[in-house]
Amino acid sequence: MPDDKSDRSPWYWLLLVPVVIPLMTFLYNADEPRLLGLPLFYWLQIAFIALGVATTTLVYRMTRRRP
Repeated sequence: MPDDKSDRSPWYWLLLVPVVIPLMTFLYNADEPRLLGLPLFYWLQIAFIALGVATTTLVYRMTRRRP
């Protein structure tokens, strides 16, 4: 019985986004704008976490096996 499991979905490339975006320091190398008194660096780090969660959830939903 051949194994039909393949982990070669193009959706997995999307997982590079939350890894590469935070490495682009020019995006958050500033003090302004401030959000609720927090400098850009701090609130953008929280936004990167949300980006990672959203991307991982999207990839999971698009690649999960349906019975």
